[in-house]
Amino acid sequence: MDHSSPTNHSQAVQLNDTNASTLHRYVCPAPGAGGLTRLSTNWLFQSAKEIEIEHRGDVYRLRQTALGKLILTK
Repeated sequence: MDHSSPTNHSQAVQLNDTNASTLHRYVCPAPGAGGLTRLSTNWLFQSAKEIEIEHRGDVYRLRQTALGKLILTK
């Protein structure tokens, strides 16, 4: 996967044609209306226990607990 320059000690994943085949294995349309997309946490986290998600200029942290639960904090 291509990565951009580190921002706040993290790297942003850039989606493009080169990693589209890898992405295809982890992203699939979810059943139901509204054009939902399902992302695998295996792809999102890879080997990390915590990731940062930027949304409308704010950074959120999504982390996995020891019991496999997900916690999203701002």
